[in-house]
Amino acid sequence: MKYETQKVALPFFMVAMALFALQVVFGLLAATVYVWPNFLAELMPFNIMRVSHTNLLIVWLLLGFMGCTYYLMPEEAEREIHSPGLAYLQLAIFAFAGAAALVGYQFGIHEGREFLEQPFWVKLLITISFLMFLFNTSMTLLKGRRTAINLVLMLGLWLAAVFWLFAFYNPTNLAVDKLYWWWVVHLWVEGVWELIMAALLGYLLIKMTGVDREVIEKWLYIIVGLSLFSGLLGTGHHYYWIGAPSYWQPIGSIFSTLEVIPFFAMVVFAFTMFWKGSRNHPNKAAML
Repeated sequence: MKYETQKVALPFFMVAMALFALQVVFGLLAATVYVWPNFLAELMPFNIMRVSHTNLLIVWLLLGFMGCTYYLMPEEAEREIHSPGLAYLQLAIFAFAGAAALVGYQFGIHEGREFLEQPFWVKLLITISFLMFLFNTSMTLLKGRRTAINLVLMLGLWLAAVFWLFAFYNPTNLAVDKLYWWWVVHLWVEGVWELIMAALLGYLLIKMTGVDREVIEKWLYIIVGLSLFSGLLGTGHHYYWIGAPSYWQPIGSIFSTLEVIPFFAMVVFAFTMFWKGSRNHPNKAAML
């Protein structure tokens, strides 16, 4: 590690991998029900297995994003993390909130909205933890070097926090509820999370291929312009059955197909540049 505080990422990765293993366990339990329908029917109904499985997916992914940010940010900003202690505290709060929600699900304590089943107080703890994370990483960025990678990364993380706020809005009208529900569920997965993944992918491509940073940064700007835009409009492919106008069908279908194109193109271009450089390099074996 180039910076001492990059080690903060390790406990985030460890907790994320533990939760991933637990997600697999709940997934296997749920899959078993399809073979033996009465499996654990009294002890743990299928809906509890499923909600545990899907929520663990979101939690360990978020912790993974946080860990990656704490590892990447010092190198990109060329300075230590603003407050390692705050990072550990934030992890403890987030892990406690996730564990409390998971235990509560086993006793039927949830709000019933898919992916947003967490009780209100758990949502508050998650929000507090996320704000602590954003403060810590934003201060690191503001006091250090700014690159396209860490700027796009922080844009994705801040937008993720903004769209998370719609999880607190639970209207009584089912159509309106589903509209704003997708603003969290879809715009995380196929909107702002794409910016986070793009920044992480760009960082990895620079490390793996040695391609010029300027090349990756240009592709990141394309991803911001295309993936975020297409992710926002692509949400329309979930509006088919909630009473939204019919024009959302072609808009949602067309723009959803555009989301992955810049990611694929950036990877292909980076490795193409790498192989061209390795063929022309006098010590090709050393590069490989």
